[in-house]
Amino acid sequence: MTIGGTRLTVRSGAFILGGLLVALLLAGVVSNFASAHPDGLDSSLREGCTFDADDNITGGSCPAQETKDHELADSPLADYGVKGVDNGYLSTGLSGVLGVLITFAVGGGLFWLTRRRSATATVTAGTGTVGTAGSAGGGGVTTGTPTPRPGDTSTPTGAGRTGTDGSE
Repeated sequence: MTIGGTRLTVRSGAFILGGLLVALLLAGVVSNFASAHPDGLDSSLREGCTFDADDNITGGSCPAQETKDHELADSPLADYGVKGVDNGYLSTGLSGVLGVLITFAVGGGLFWLTRRRSATATVTAGTGTVGTAGSAGGGGVTTGTPTPRPGDTSTPTGAGRTGTDGSE
């Protein structure tokens, strides 16, 4: 399997697909079983205030009195639901599934942008430096004779030259 020019083995592709399916299942189904009661942060912000049946502050003094809606309160996925979907379970599940898919798409796109691209190894003329095409060490495809290693007494082969054993 190839995704964006990167070859994936069947095992890694199955792992990614399995992880995506588990995340979709958790977001779409299990998210509906989350507690509706305030978490620790909300609870600590509400200490000192009294609330009516509709969860409005009716008295006391607490940091929750100074809260206000954030800038994205009217967005399509605000408050763990999908705007316009009246069924609470469906709205929460759909919101979770959309969140997973958006996150997977953004993450996959970032991995695709930063993936390791294959490059051709080159040898820079006269230096014996090996680099990749377009890199500082290679500078592209070059021709020439590489510098022999220290202690190497043989003549470089290729391009019509013969080695110490007379072979070409």
